[in-house]
Amino acid sequence: MCRGLELLPITCLERAKELKALFGSLLHKSDHSIPAQPHKKSETQSVDERLKWKESFEKLLSSQNGLCLFRAFLVSEFSEENIAFYLACEDYRTTKPSQMSEKAKQIFDEFISADAPREVNLDHVTKAITKENIEHPTRSCFDLAQAKIYTLMEKDCYPRFLKSLSQQSEQDRLSDFLKSCATGGRQM
Repeated sequence: MCRGLELLPITCLERAKELKALFGSLLHKSDHSIPAQPHKKSETQSVDERLKWKESFEKLLSSQNGLCLFRAFLVSEFSEENIAFYLACEDYRTTKPSQMSEKAKQIFDEFISADAPREVNLDHVTKAITKENIEHPTRSCFDLAQAKIYTLMEKDCYPRFLKSLSQQSEQDRLSDFLKSCATGGRQM
């Protein structure tokens, strides 16, 4: 440990860990990355697509634009590791059997172990089961952990994301209204 770090308040050290994880996730090029920009579509397609996202969390994740916006939202809330872990598990299922052991260890070390740089919020029982599962990796060794994180995102992050979309839509409408008023005022 660097000299002086032990003198910092624990909140500073926790914040430093958060920032390290955030910067690591931004700089870390991985197979489970998502393009930074959503695909451009017409405004009516965008509205229709956003309406589908409200139907279910699964529909949000199945949309490239939805996934991109959801990930950006999670980054802003300092919980991007959840979607990164979920996507890493999805990618893991397509891994060749000869590479499963190495990839399983990599995912465990990055997201589940106690000193993981992008540790996800899992109970100790789930962590222990997952640790046992990766000793003899199969395509389903992360299923329990992934399901817990999916549920966490669905019950916690997803409603906040929808609320932020709704607030953004209201701000956009207000901005459009004010622009139309300003334009209408100049024409007089």
